[in-house]
Amino acid sequence: MIMTNNPITNAADKVLPYKDQSDSKKEQVRQMFNNISPKYDLLNRVLSFGIDIVWRKMAVNLLRADKPKLMLDIATGTGDFAVEALSLKPDLIIGVDISEGMLVYGQEKLKAKGLEDKIKLQVADSENLPFETGKFDAVTVSFGVRNFENLEKGLGEMLRVLRPGGSVVVLEFSQPTVFPVKQVYGWYSKTLLPFVGKRISKDAGAYTYLPESAAVFPSGDRFLEIMAKTGYNELKAKPLLFGITSLYYGKKPAL
Repeated sequence: MIMTNNPITNAADKVLPYKDQSDSKKEQVRQMFNNISPKYDLLNRVLSFGIDIVWRKMAVNLLRADKPKLMLDIATGTGDFAVEALSLKPDLIIGVDISEGMLVYGQEKLKAKGLEDKIKLQVADSENLPFETGKFDAVTVSFGVRNFENLEKGLGEMLRVLRPGGSVVVLEFSQPTVFPVKQVYGWYSKTLLPFVGKRISKDAGAYTYLPESAAVFPSGDRFLEIMAKTGYNELKAKPLLFGITSLYYGKKPAL
């Protein structure tokens, strides 16, 4: 892999949910998730046909050998990934999100499941995490790095709060390249997804933003290059379902 000191362009930083607004991407993403939070879990199941559950299990399995005890789940939303990660038997998972609305529904979920002592949720900015350096054994992000206002800054903060030798797992949308999956997914993401998303969530921008941001996100080797530039090592990527999503794994170098 050829590395340079030049900034790596991330076009996803420029994609916005609400193109008629002048707010920053961060503020628009916060507004978007607050708007769709009441229907977020339902839409996840409907729009992914339930396979998002399988993807989260696969992401969690990447950390099984590491046996993390203190975990941070960034862009935790309603806490689905954090709940799945309890299968690793950590002492505590802290889930953070910039959307207060998503965390309200997440807290209700934890209360219903009796998990409030195992998972703690709080509002926090992924690019300015309120935690000391080297605090966590593992950091996870499920379908969230695409929403960072500054991808390298967000990845840098994740690296900072990891302990030396700690692990990061990222699950994110990518773009399939194999015929006919590429063509079918293109139709689905540009036509069916926005239509269903708008009808259920009543937010037209949210489910137009999703495929637009995924289409320009630097996936695969490009994302690994950004992770390496940020300071991670032992990197690997695995495309899922013909490349519709991808799993990424890396570590903070040991001292």
